[in-house]
Amino acid sequence: MEKTIDILCVGEVLIDFIGHEVNTSINRTKDYHRFLGGSPTNVAVNASRLGLKSALIATCGQDGLGEYIVRKLKENNVITTQVNKLEGVPTSIILVSKSSGTPDFIPYREADYQIAQSQITDELLGSAKIFHTTCFALSKNPARTTILESAKKAKELGLQTSIDINFSERIWSDREEAKNVLKDYLATNPLVKLSEDDCYRLFAESKTEDFIFEYFHGLGAATVCLTKGKDGVVLSNTDFGMFYQKALPVEDIKDTTGAGDAFWTGFLYAQLEQKNLEESITIAQKLAVLKLQNVGRLPENINFRDYLNIE
Repeated sequence: MEKTIDILCVGEVLIDFIGHEVNTSINRTKDYHRFLGGSPTNVAVNASRLGLKSALIATCGQDGLGEYIVRKLKENNVITTQVNKLEGVPTSIILVSKSSGTPDFIPYREADYQIAQSQITDELLGSAKIFHTTCFALSKNPARTTILESAKKAKELGLQTSIDINFSERIWSDREEAKNVLKDYLATNPLVKLSEDDCYRLFAESKTEDFIFEYFHGLGAATVCLTKGKDGVVLSNTDFGMFYQKALPVEDIKDTTGAGDAFWTGFLYAQLEQKNLEESITIAQKLAVLKLQNVGRLPENINFRDYLNIE
């Protein structure tokens, strides 16, 4: 089957209400600005901005926020045929503090996890190159079962699976359950992205890099990318070993929300361009820097291939 979709993103679509004041707690934030959000949603939009064909499989409410979501996705040329709008179930939202570090948030989840198996057809899977999801998306059924079954089928069809392990106990209170579900997904040998914060939340304590890489390799993932904020990025691959890159300098950080999604979009983009792992990390970091310097989505009127130095 012809591969007409570069990245098939499956998971949470929601509205981020990001605080207007910088480095202020949610308790003291007075005003919020509305943005299209959800980690796989961000990846789908970013990928489209990079010139890739991306599709989003997700669910929102049949309401004003749901209409806003679909409109913004279409404006960004994301394929929305599998975005379901449910009657009587409100669109999920998250209140987020604007921060130069890790932002605080409060989730109000309703429609986002109502992802049905019927939304992911064999034909759709067969037309894609990468199947991407998140820990957030796996935290509740029916989305969890849908995604796990589809990921197994994707692997059988030759797709590269991918996951952002954006674990938070506020989203998924049962850590042991989360680890068991991740074990199922990692059996598909996905490209894995996680941050030091994600690891701390998942294991409820600090872990060494050796532990982290050994743990996730042991579950079946050959490539594990650990982001460490200002301390750079470490990637471990079972065939090629370990790579470290220091963080790129960032002037005037405006908003950290979505920076990890921009990073991972850059990495997946580089992999589709058949770049090696070190080049992929560099491209990923460049895209993350661009996002840190902008609130909301990536800026317009920029030639991304030139910016990322893609030949």
